[in-house]
Amino acid sequence: MARIVLVEDEADIAMLVRTKFRNAGHDVTVAGDGQEGLAAVLEARPDVVLLDVMMPVMDGYTVCEHIRQHFGPTAPPVVVLLSARSQVADRQRGVDAGCDDYITKPFRPAELLDRVSQLLTGVERL
Repeated sequence: MARIVLVEDEADIAMLVRTKFRNAGHDVTVAGDGQEGLAAVLEARPDVVLLDVMMPVMDGYTVCEHIRQHFGPTAPPVVVLLSARSQVADRQRGVDAGCDDYITKPFRPAELLDRVSQLLTGVERL
């Protein structure tokens, strides 16, 4: 079981992903914007952060950068950016911000769960 913080401003997507991960036995905390998400990450110290890119208050790239600055190299969470932006430059911006993976929307929750499982076991990172 992993501790997960899901930061997603679209309620339908948040509910779908939360349900899929909880059914798989994970503990999921949901935040609705970047600032709330960053606070949840700093408090919960999760294993994984699922982070939408385009959000109100603070975008996902900025949240990812803050997470990396806060945790540094010691026990950082796995960060997966989720975005409808699929251009190479968008993906590169995510890598530059420090994400471990960048998944474009729409995605299937089962595929996201599989990808997170691979990341947690160290199979592959960007």
